[in-house]
Amino acid sequence: MGKTLEELVLSRTSKGMPLRKVVNEVYREYVSGKLDLTDLSPPKTILNYLIRLDYSLWFWTIITLTTLTNILTYITNYIPQLIPLRWVLGTLYVLFMPGYVLVEALYPTRGGLSPLERVALAVGLSLAITPLLGLILNYTPWGIRLTPILITISTYVIVISLLAAFRKLRKTTLPPNIGE
Repeated sequence: MGKTLEELVLSRTSKGMPLRKVVNEVYREYVSGKLDLTDLSPPKTILNYLIRLDYSLWFWTIITLTTLTNILTYITNYIPQLIPLRWVLGTLYVLFMPGYVLVEALYPTRGGLSPLERVALAVGLSLAITPLLGLILNYTPWGIRLTPILITISTYVIVISLLAAFRKLRKTTLPPNIGE
């Protein structure tokens, strides 16, 4: 069995190497594949997964941006100085987040796609998903108005984010080679 990350860093710093250089060296070894880092106690339940930010920061970022966009949509009527922020977050909300959460659900591990492929696929899927959600809304009694659109996109983003979190949790709790 190998060393823990803490033991590895301590052994290298005890040899007189500065901490910054040790961390940089360990990071380069990890990125190049020479060093394999595994979590000794990965989360076992969805609650543990969501509490540990090292696993679920993406999830809380999406939830925060969704909530902030919804709040900004209504308060910019009273605080017009926030309209540029509303435009930026609204663009992310409509053109990126619906596709991003679907990409996270479809490809829960990092190895599936490169970061550039994830972004491109997220934008492309968002350009397909958002009009479909609007089409569905068109045939409901609420129609295509601001509040139903916000509720529909927010619900979609939250539900698919939870699905992605479950899939990511499943990949972290499976033995190596089974979840890949």
